[in-house]
Amino acid sequence: MATQQINIPDIGDFDSVEVIEVLVSEGDVVAVDDSLLTLESDKATMEIPSPVAGKITKIAVSVGDDVAEGDYVFDIEVSADAQSDSSQKVTKEVAKEETTEVAPPAPVVEAPKTAPVQAPVSNSKPVNAQSMGAASHASPSVRAFARKLGVELTQVTGTGPKGRVQQTDVEGLIKAVMQSGASAGATSGAGIPPIATIDFSKFGETTTEALGRIKKISGKFLHASWLNVPHVTQFDECDITEMDQFRKDQKAIAEKQGIKLTPLVFVMKAVVKALQDFPSVNASLSPDSQSIIKKQYYNIGIAVDTPNGLMVPVVKDVDKKGIYELSRDLMELSGKAREGKLSASDMSGGTFTISSLGGIGGTQFTPIVNAPEVAIMGLSKAKMQPVWNGSEFIPRLIMPFSVSYDHRALDGAEGVRFTTTVGKYLSDLRQLIL
Repeated sequence: MATQQINIPDIGDFDSVEVIEVLVSEGDVVAVDDSLLTLESDKATMEIPSPVAGKITKIAVSVGDDVAEGDYVFDIEVSADAQSDSSQKVTKEVAKEETTEVAPPAPVVEAPKTAPVQAPVSNSKPVNAQSMGAASHASPSVRAFARKLGVELTQVTGTGPKGRVQQTDVEGLIKAVMQSGASAGATSGAGIPPIATIDFSKFGETTTEALGRIKKISGKFLHASWLNVPHVTQFDECDITEMDQFRKDQKAIAEKQGIKLTPLVFVMKAVVKALQDFPSVNASLSPDSQSIIKKQYYNIGIAVDTPNGLMVPVVKDVDKKGIYELSRDLMELSGKAREGKLSASDMSGGTFTISSLGGIGGTQFTPIVNAPEVAIMGLSKAKMQPVWNGSEFIPRLIMPFSVSYDHRALDGAEGVRFTTTVGKYLSDLRQLIL
């Protein structure tokens, strides 16, 4: 028997993540792929599996620790054969890590060196993947320094290697904000006025509960999107009587295959067809907002209500999949979301988002654009309504929906043409095959 060290494997683009659960104890016997640790990043929760079978002899981390790729976390007593196989994997990973470390930094890193001290954070800064928290690279000490001073790292421009945020960057941002505050009284409309602080306990009994981690993170993203994106919302409705009847006709067949067939998958197919007709909706603005990046793939984010807050897993390649395959994907991702097991890849790569409240109620709502996407659809509860057919009123199932979009990328005429096209496809699914 031999003892092997277990290190944190590749965890994506995250500089460090927090250990929220240690799933084994010293003396436990584990098999290959048994979960050892649960890590939580800004975007998702991930479990670290065991690469070998054996007995846990030492645990080097605790709940609350921050770990990074390559960090030592466990000792496992394994057989000589397993030790040999695992050593080869570790050698390859270390070699890959060393190669990555010595690669020269991209030249664009040098450009923003003076940015933090030139001006405070501007609300006109485009919202992109990096500004939304996933790529704020900083050491634990810098993160602790920023937390102590109440600075959000997503608002700091890193000047270190590969855009890493350094302590001087945090200090530069604070200095810039303070300088701006000193002159704010002489500048009309500078900044957003804060909401007044009120002691609510003066009026009656109160309790205070901390927001969950997911709500804190999504709240920052939504706030940034609302401030940066000039929203317009187009409201519409469509007749889904025939679509829903077709769904009910297929329901028994789907259930035999273990599939729950919901209206949402039909909406996804109609949306993708409309996105193909209107490429500017399946797009993002460039960081300087001077160009539009049209995407040739169709990945639809689906907002999922979970016990921990709103999550948006992404169903990939919707244009290439049928209704049953999309239903399986949706069931799998929704289950992972509610269990807190979504990976970073499950939540990335979206080109358009759908938020469905039809199963709960309501008539219409205004969804917030999931930047850097340029549009989002909100589905409300369908209901039977009398519709005049020219000679009499007949009952039809009418579904209200809305589309919020970035007015910089789409004008009003294109926005309403898009919603009208979606409604046309949902009213007559046969048009999806034309």
